[in-house]
Amino acid sequence: MTIDELNAGLRPGDDTPALIAGRGTLSRGELAELRDRYATSLHARGLRAGDTLGVAVRPGPRALATLLAAYRMGLRVAVLDPHAGPDVLTARLALAKPKLIVADAAAQAVATWAAPLARRAGLALPDLTSLAPTVTAGRRLPGNAPALELVDGAPPPAYEGDGDAVVIFTSGTTSSPRAVVHTRAGLAAGLSAVTELVRPRPNLPILGGTFFVMLPALATGAPVALPARRPRPLAKQARTLRPQATYLTPPQLRSALDAGVPLTGRVYSGSAPVSAPLLSRVRAAGADEAWCVYALTEVFPAAAVEATAKTAFDEPGDLVGDLLPGVRARLLPPDAAGHLTPPDGAGTGQLLLAGAGVCDRYLGNEPHEWVETGDIARLAGRRVVLAGRSKDMILRRAENIYPGLYEPTLHVPGVSLAVLVGVPAGDGDEQLVALIETSPGANLHSVRAALREPLRRMGAATPDRVIFTPVPLAGRSRKPDRAAAARLAAGFPPGVRG
Repeated sequence: MTIDELNAGLRPGDDTPALIAGRGTLSRGELAELRDRYATSLHARGLRAGDTLGVAVRPGPRALATLLAAYRMGLRVAVLDPHAGPDVLTARLALAKPKLIVADAAAQAVATWAAPLARRAGLALPDLTSLAPTVTAGRRLPGNAPALELVDGAPPPAYEGDGDAVVIFTSGTTSSPRAVVHTRAGLAAGLSAVTELVRPRPNLPILGGTFFVMLPALATGAPVALPARRPRPLAKQARTLRPQATYLTPPQLRSALDAGVPLTGRVYSGSAPVSAPLLSRVRAAGADEAWCVYALTEVFPAAAVEATAKTAFDEPGDLVGDLLPGVRARLLPPDAAGHLTPPDGAGTGQLLLAGAGVCDRYLGNEPHEWVETGDIARLAGRRVVLAGRSKDMILRRAENIYPGLYEPTLHVPGVSLAVLVGVPAGDGDEQLVALIETSPGANLHSVRAALREPLRRMGAATPDRVIFTPVPLAGRSRKPDRAAAARLAAGFPPGVRG
């Protein structure tokens, strides 16, 4: 189902639940009314189809209503991420050129009075009002931009054409920000793929906070609960709701499992590496199915694999599953730039993806067919096995080592997270270091014993050192921060093994 169908199915007066946030529940009728009032208000401020709307609103009813209103009007939404830093975000806004920014009080606090506290949590925003006209969604605090006055009246007619739907910034610098542009047609294809993968049923709750999970669920009549941030209330949610499907990132899953959160139905995880032992723990916690979802900002989702197949995989690398319907793959060999393998052909190289759900282009560039993922992969028909990021390659004794090829084998029982990083050896070479983070309560002696065989089998990629320490994480999805991990490893004396 598409967002158009979701918008058409949301009607004032419908009292069935749509969004469960904290102790409150927003009905489908209330969501429809809020969407219509946002659309009417944005239209009254002069926004028309094709205009860009910057959005810096926390996930919840207001963010969802704003997104649905913008889509209904044919606006292009630029997602503003406070993790990027003020200088990078300023450059991104200069590229996106929003006609208006909608921000809640929390986002504006990050840029003003709460900036010192927010920086400790890795959050920072520039003064949005200095970059584009800005209005406040929801409660307005002193010093905030003017409120977005919610106007009553008939909303503008629904836009029925194609065009840009969303701009999501992924990387880049202040001089060269990089933004992914999804069209309305491409977004519909991606959401359809999620619907087929998650298989939501009406009236049964789904636990997940990303729009790619929320929108297909709501379109099929399933209410969505936003996951609690702390394990104890999350456990209460899980016991009370018994969701048919749950989406949590790997760090969220690890925290939930460590706290004994019960799981039911189908559980999906992505946005960061998902190990087979983690999925096995999910199954042991009560889930009927546990899925690893391979996705990028450019294409969500691209491939998926269930715990049973991932656990049975005993070859080198990280099995992320079969390509989903509509997704095509090619490989770009590192030693043959510009030469592509046949679609879905075997081999090893940088993974390229194409298909209806792939982004249209990077903002400021021409449309493309194929997207370079930056992942080194091996293809066997439509099965994808990752060997690591091309930029993470470690060169030791003239040997190219891709961490992702070996890290999955280090996730033995008792290991929560394992990464391989390169540390300068002082002679132009690199030293290979394994950082191992153990699960709470794990017996270190038992973990060391379990690692002996995987380490022995790594051959030329055997680490010079193994350090037991928490692995640094970064970004909204809390992926391993390899640069910080390398700095951490470099700080340990050469003889220290953690």
